[in-house]
Amino acid sequence: MSAIPVSDVDLYTPEARTDPYAIYAELRSLGPVVHLPRYDLYALPRYQEVRAALTDWRTFSSARGVFVDPGMNAQLEGITLCSDPPEHTQMRSVLGRPLRQDRMRDVTPTIEAESERVVTELVSRGRFDAATELAEHLPMTVVSDLVGLPDRGRAKMLEWAAAMWDMQGPAGKRFEAAAPVVGAFMDYVAQEAVPGNIDPDGWAAHLYQAADRGELAHDKCPALMLDYVTPSLDTTILAITNAIALFAEHPDQWDLLRADRSLMPHAINETLRMETPVPQFSRVLTDDHEIDGVALPAGSRVALLYGSANRDERHYVDPDRFDITRRPSDHLAFGRGEHVCVGMHLARLEMGTLLGHLADRVARFDTITSTPLINNGLRGLEHLEVTVHKAETPAVSPH
Repeated sequence: MSAIPVSDVDLYTPEARTDPYAIYAELRSLGPVVHLPRYDLYALPRYQEVRAALTDWRTFSSARGVFVDPGMNAQLEGITLCSDPPEHTQMRSVLGRPLRQDRMRDVTPTIEAESERVVTELVSRGRFDAATELAEHLPMTVVSDLVGLPDRGRAKMLEWAAAMWDMQGPAGKRFEAAAPVVGAFMDYVAQEAVPGNIDPDGWAAHLYQAADRGELAHDKCPALMLDYVTPSLDTTILAITNAIALFAEHPDQWDLLRADRSLMPHAINETLRMETPVPQFSRVLTDDHEIDGVALPAGSRVALLYGSANRDERHYVDPDRFDITRRPSDHLAFGRGEHVCVGMHLARLEMGTLLGHLADRVARFDTITSTPLINNGLRGLEHLEVTVHKAETPAVSPH
């Protein structure tokens, strides 16, 4: 058996959260499994091993939590994210109904109208924050309406979601600051976001209606709202912001997209591959397991480094190059297997619609300033101030 290489790297410093790619490259060079004793994690930094783990839930279990802190993992046991089949399958079948690909037809007209409205307004100004004014718009208008929480909850959704992601990491200043915010959210969903207060046609009410039919336990409903609030906001906001930043840095790629809208799905995938909003989750081994000649004992907590896997030179040619003709549909930003992102169809719809309306009106983006987001569970930009050069001639029709 191969010895397990060891690294004392800390993936949760501000520097690592801002720019982890040199760290990822170092970990990939060390081997398919690297022990991180600082948090007693066994990191999988390469594509092949991460993908294999994602598609083997029996060995790489989510039921003992997917975060780093043991207390947080114990607290969240049993939610969709922290469960395995058959319990996971049952909850996901309920949770995912309004997010199925065929249901996107129902929300597309609203997303199209809101996208056109916000893009027209921002482009007419010529300068805007692509994170707060553009990327936040659809999640905070359309998605918050779809979830159907009372007004106070809608105003706090971003704060609650960011705090929840901060608690994905190890105990520390960010984790401790987030704890009371997450506590306030859990109190809210248990006491205020209940039938009678929530939109009877919204996604939150849909959970309680399923519980009334016996499809899941009523006491699961408050915690399941995490799955509507947390993944539907920050991840999509960061993905949209990252796309604008990448196209500003690579105007030739923007020209390609403006000229050929059939590249849109590939542009979305390449953005998610290059800048993965959720760079890691963890799993626990249910049995002794060998990974490429490296033996790990049952009970080991394994960190699946999606952000590193998506830049693995063993899988992608010239992986640090942004190329929307690459067609990397096999990227791991949405995960794979049983826990593949339940909201990915909505995220793709939001990204594609906004980028399409921007491509109609914008010839170039120029970045003025940017501020990285420092969060234990997310990676991207908190602010991205850009100016736009309006298109003098119409872009090629998507049809």
